[in-house]
Amino acid sequence: MVNELDYLKESASQTAGPYVHIGLAPHVAGFDIFENNFSSVLAGPQTKGERITIEGRVFDGSGTPVRDVLVELWQANAAGKYNHPADRQQKPIDPAFRGWGRACSDFASGIFTFDTIKPGVVEGRGARPMAPHVNLWIVARGINIGLNTRMYFADEQAANAADPVLNLIEWEVRRKTLIGQREDRGGKPVYRFDIHLQGPQETVFFDI
Repeated sequence: MVNELDYLKESASQTAGPYVHIGLAPHVAGFDIFENNFSSVLAGPQTKGERITIEGRVFDGSGTPVRDVLVELWQANAAGKYNHPADRQQKPIDPAFRGWGRACSDFASGIFTFDTIKPGVVEGRGARPMAPHVNLWIVARGINIGLNTRMYFADEQAANAADPVLNLIEWEVRRKTLIGQREDRGGKPVYRFDIHLQGPQETVFFDI
């Protein structure tokens, strides 16, 4: 019996290329082709929770900011509930909170920004509580497969210390690459989270 796989060759890998914005965030590239453009603003006037801003830059292995990155963010609401059928927690859904956003880095500064709310504690496997965090997906030319990481909050030290995912990371210096640092600007919390693709400060990425 002949196996069809014997005749199939592995196709060449390809990075996201320079046209990632046209396909995923066309309004950033100057194309108005979607009826509803994806936004980096996750919280509206009626959304429950503490309003925060998350901002950062993505750096390559030489320490140079990558200026054409696309970043997706998804998170739980202030009660710790994802707006997704797979989340079976007995917690309320906030109809005024989408829980998902997409941002492109500024072509001049390389900074990406999300306006959202601080998420609550989410139940993980075995009902173990996970510290408040947001999930991030990074795409850019030069990256073969989108990279997945998380940002935890520096002012949640007790919850971070007990988080089952953070505790899987052996070295403290590596855990620190997942912590967003808080500062206050005009009375609003801003969490700074820089992502390093390579090098001595390389961010922890997850294989999911």
